[in-house]
Amino acid sequence: MDHTSFAGRREDPPLLRGLGTYIDGLRPPELEGALHAHFVRSVEPHAHITEIDTSEAVAMDGVVAVYTGSQVDGWPLPPRLPNMNRDLWRPLIAVDVVRFVGEAVAVVLAESKGQAADAAELVFVDYDPLPVVLDLDESRAGTTILHEHAGTNVALDWELDPVPDKAWAACEVTVELELRHPRLAPSPIEPLAGAVAWDGDQCTAWVCSQRPAGAKHVIETLLGLEPGTVRAIAPNVGGGFGAKGGWGCYPEDVVAAWASRELGRPVRWTETRSEAALAMGHGRASTHRIRIGGDRDGTIKAYSVDALQDSGAYPAMGTNITNNLRNSGTGVYEIEVASVRGTSVVTNTTPTVAFRGAGRPEAAHDIERAVDRFAAAIGMDPIEVRLHNMIPADAFPYRTPIGSTYDSGNYPEAIRRVVAAAGYEQLRAHQATRRSDGGPLLGIGVSCTVEITGGGEGETATGTLGADGRFAFVVGTSAHGQGHETTFAALAAEVLGVDPAMVDIIHSDTAYAPYGGGTTGSRSAQLGGSAAHGAAIDLVEAARNRAADLLEASSEDTVFDREAAAFHVVGTPARSLGWGELGGLEVEHKFSPEKRAGSFAFGACIAVVEIDPETGRIDLRKLVSVDDAGTVLQPVLAEGQVHGGLSLAVGAALFEEMAYSPEGVPLTTTFADYGIPSAAETPSFETHEMETPSPLNPLGVKGVGESGTVVATPAIHNAVLDALAPFGVEHIDLPLTSEKVWAAISQSG
Repeated sequence: MDHTSFAGRREDPPLLRGLGTYIDGLRPPELEGALHAHFVRSVEPHAHITEIDTSEAVAMDGVVAVYTGSQVDGWPLPPRLPNMNRDLWRPLIAVDVVRFVGEAVAVVLAESKGQAADAAELVFVDYDPLPVVLDLDESRAGTTILHEHAGTNVALDWELDPVPDKAWAACEVTVELELRHPRLAPSPIEPLAGAVAWDGDQCTAWVCSQRPAGAKHVIETLLGLEPGTVRAIAPNVGGGFGAKGGWGCYPEDVVAAWASRELGRPVRWTETRSEAALAMGHGRASTHRIRIGGDRDGTIKAYSVDALQDSGAYPAMGTNITNNLRNSGTGVYEIEVASVRGTSVVTNTTPTVAFRGAGRPEAAHDIERAVDRFAAAIGMDPIEVRLHNMIPADAFPYRTPIGSTYDSGNYPEAIRRVVAAAGYEQLRAHQATRRSDGGPLLGIGVSCTVEITGGGEGETATGTLGADGRFAFVVGTSAHGQGHETTFAALAAEVLGVDPAMVDIIHSDTAYAPYGGGTTGSRSAQLGGSAAHGAAIDLVEAARNRAADLLEASSEDTVFDREAAAFHVVGTPARSLGWGELGGLEVEHKFSPEKRAGSFAFGACIAVVEIDPETGRIDLRKLVSVDDAGTVLQPVLAEGQVHGGLSLAVGAALFEEMAYSPEGVPLTTTFADYGIPSAAETPSFETHEMETPSPLNPLGVKGVGESGTVVATPAIHNAVLDALAPFGVEHIDLPLTSEKVWAAISQSG
């Protein structure tokens, strides 16, 4: 099948012309005269609220109302998944206790944005500070309980059978290490925003969301509304990266809907960039204790990870991401016995979300750092150790020792390709020369990783043929930069035998798509795309039956000529009917992978760094990746996704950390403090594609949105530690700042 027939992204022209419809710029008639909401946020990480005085704020010009948590009539937000501690619910606005800096304690509604912000400054909140818990081990110990009614700080805890002692005893070499995956801020271009308008008992909510159907459900449920009351629309969304996934909305969206109904006026709100750093969900934030063992011939025989995850103040999707250790914890390797454990605890920090990769970068980083440490311990080249232990290409589907099933793969080929593309042997020779001659330190890092994509709930697509011969497909995924309209239109058009310009893709509006899992977890093409593809096939079948009636023939004798985009009776192509002659048709197609299984994308990466030993400055000289996401539908879009993931990996490895003071105060709330890399800090990426189709969907596709992040972060980490190997430096916590590298060199003696 030729999936590349539609050149160019159809989403781009309106955005490039400034015609995008971001929430803060929306001006529909329903929002005429909207009030502006501004949330008053806690400056304390953990405290009793002893008093909130709103009198001065209420008296200000333009202020219509100020509400505190006890006045907002709505249910609290429960933990995101049933496996989480259900007692750790989150109030829509804090009532008696605040648990992180940035938590909303009141909301001001005024005629203008400026009036609301000014009035918020006059809301007086008196706090009685409580002990602050930031350390994960301290939280697990439960000396200070953050949710007294729950009686525990543990939000989630699970464990597979541990590796038997005899398995460790059988290993000639064992290595133990601890990896800290620092807290990251997703930092999308557009902070959170929302707008709400009521028409009688019907509500329209514009949400900055990756899951508008989820937002609809949450607003209806927490406000006690009948299903179908809320229409949720996600217009153009300026990036999400998982921070806008989860439930599909934040408590602020529910409060805005409640206030709009209470006051009988539309309400809109928009975060500032600093608010987004405080209140939008963070990612990663975990510590993993790792053990690997094997023999001196390079055979890895045992592996274990004990992961301690920071949920932040309230459980959200970030609480669950250690579960991805169950999916890909042993990476691309055949390991005789392995075990993983995940524990998530609450702390006095911003709640964590399923940030790009959602536990898969952590799982990949664990095993890839461990393999490098094992290789160093036995004195073997890290490439040689990897190839020695890789799952062979003829072993799929492959059942791992921790219970997941990989659908397809060819990991040795990915390594071989990246080695050739990067010129690995020449790099090692150059490194040897550099080490004897002096000068900047040269480090070479490699990784080969696998990640689960898609799976879980399926997707439904509705396909429609209009009387004018145009087509429309409604999908439950919600694009925010991925190019779904381009991809899905091409898929449907190929089946229908028409130009993709004849196909409209409708999404992100629950008036048309009331159900759908949205766009998270690299699921869109394999679930939403397969549903749209199936709907197009069903539409052809429905049209064939319609054409048979009109041609006064049996369905069995009526055929579809895709090249001509017409239906005719077998043997009489001169008498045919085109799409425009068949009238209106509508079909619905549900696609769900068997047993809700996810596909496993994979890839390999080589990073090359130079380090100035006098300053610790790292210069990332080269980043080469080979990515396999199954069948590639749109090469340009796929490459763009990989580039985005690689950029994030550079930031995660070298620059980014959402840091807190010992007192629980966020320290990196602006881009002057939080180091997102620019083009100046990234090399020109060299990317290569493999295609190993998945048997789990009719398109053979796997996810690609997070692959660059998963594969490149450990490669960069490995490269830096490889450069420092002559100094005996075995570990530095991420991010690998110049200060940390300089200190490690200095302390080496």
